Amino acid sequence: MSSFFIKKKGPQKVFKKSDLPGSKRKNDGSTGNKLQKKLTSKHNEEISSDSETESPAVHRKRRANVEEEFDETPQEKKLRLAKLYLDQLRNEEEKKAEEESFESELIAGRLEEDVVSVPAPIRLLRGHKLPVTCLVISPDDKNVFSAAKDCSIIKWDVESGKRLHTIAGGRKGTEDRHLGHTAHILCMSISSDGKYLATGDMNKLILIWEAATCKHLYKFTGHRGPVSGLSFRRGTHDLYSASHDRSIKVWNVDENAYVETLFGHQDVITGLDSGSRERCVTAGGRDRTVRVWKIAEESQLVFHGHDGSIDCIQLINEEHMITGSDDGSVSLWNVNKKKPLSTVKAAHGQHGDMGLEQPYWVSAVAALHNSDTVASGSHNSKVQLWKCGQGFRRLEPLFSVPVNGFVNSLKFSSSGKFLVAGVGQEHRYVQAWWWECHGLGLHERCRHWGATVH
Repeated sequence: MSSFFIKKKGPQKVFKKSDLPGSKRKNDGSTGNKLQKKLTSKHNEEISSDSETESPAVHRKRRANVEEEFDETPQEKKLRLAKLYLDQLRNEEEKKAEEESFESELIAGRLEEDVVSVPAPIRLLRGHKLPVTCLVISPDDKNVFSAAKDCSIIKWDVESGKRLHTIAGGRKGTEDRHLGHTAHILCMSISSDGKYLATGDMNKLILIWEAATCKHLYKFTGHRGPVSGLSFRRGTHDLYSASHDRSIKVWNVDENAYVETLFGHQDVITGLDSGSRERCVTAGGRDRTVRVWKIAEESQLVFHGHDGSIDCIQLINEEHMITGSDDGSVSLWNVNKKKPLSTVKAAHGQHGDMGLEQPYWVSAVAALHNSDTVASGSHNSKVQLWKCGQGFRRLEPLFSVPVNGFVNSLKFSSSGKFLVAGVGQEHRYVQAWWWECHGLGLHERCRHWGATVH
C-alpha cells in the first residue's frame, strides 16, 4: 500500500530573504545546498538540479504547493483510504469475473464437443420392399409418411416406430380399378394443418389423401411427364406441382380444381418448395437454374450458380433457400440476389481413382424452418449438418450422421427435435432416367454412383 505523509504540527522555521537562493548576499552555494537537504528530509520532495536559478517568487509558490500536498486531515485520509480499498475490491471482483467467464467458456466448449462427438441414437423403420424415394412429417411431429418405388405409402408412428397404415401399390395396367399408385412415387407433401396429403408418381398423376385416415379423395391429371415436386403453400390448401414436362401447375385442393400453369424451365424440373407467400421456388435440373415464381405477378426470377444439374431445393425462410447439385456442391441463396451467397464445393467429399476423382452427388437437402440449420445427403454414407453463419453469408459444417445408401429425402421435424432420412440402395431417378437418357451417358453416371440399373 502507498505511503502517506502528514505535516507535523509545531513551530515552523522562518527563512529570511537573504537565506533564499538568488539573494544579493554573496555565498558559495553551500547555504542553498543545506536548505535543499532540509526540505528533502522534511517533505520527501525531489528538487531539480536547476532550482538555484529559480526566482524567489517561483520558489515560494513551489513550497506552498508542497505544503498543500501533504497537509491532510484525518477525515480526508480516511476517505482516501476508503476509496483505495473500494478500488482494490473492484479490481479483485473484475479479475474473478474474468476467470469465471473464461472457465464457463471452456465448459461450454467442452459440452458442445461432447454433444457433437456423441450423436443421438438412430432408429430404423423398415417396411418398403423397394428404395424409399420421398417422405414428409406431420405438423404435430407425431407421424411420418413415406413412399417408395414399390408404389406404396406407409404412415408411421414416431414415438413407437410402428406402421399405422399402409396404402399398397398396384401393378401396371390396373390404374382404372386401383385407388393407389401403380408407378414409382417420386414426391409428396402435407398441408400445414395436417389435413391433406398429396403424392405424385411416374404416371403423371397427383393423388390427394386424407392424412388422418389415409382415405383417397381426389386425382389430379394434366401433367405430361412424371410429377417430380409437390408443395402446399403454408397456411392454405393451395398446391404447387412440378413435372418433367418443365411446367409448374397450381391447384386448389378444397375446390378440387386446377388453377393455372407456369412455364419457363428449359429442362426437367427436379425439385420444388414453397412458403407462406404466394410464390414457389424450383430447381431446373440440367438447365442449371433456380427460379422463384411470383404467382400473383405472373413473373419469375432466374438464378445461376451451380456447374451441374440442380437436383434438390428447400426454403429456409421466406428470404433464403438451399440447393444441392450433382456437381457435389451445396449453395445458399437469397431470393433477392441472382448469385449464391455461399457455395461449398465437394460438400460430401470425392471418390474414384487418383486423377479421376468425382464429387459425391448431393441428392437431398433439408432446412429447419426459420432457423440457421440445414442438412444435405448423398451416397457417401453420411448426412451432413450445416449452420448458416454470418447472417446467412456462409455455410459452416456442424457434424455428420452415418447413413448407408442413397439419401433420397430429408426432412426436419417442425420442433427441430429430429431429422428423418429416406434411404435406398439407388437414387430415386435411376430407373426413370433409363427411359429418358441415352444409355451410354446414364451408364457412365451410374458407374460413378456405384448403382446398378436393371
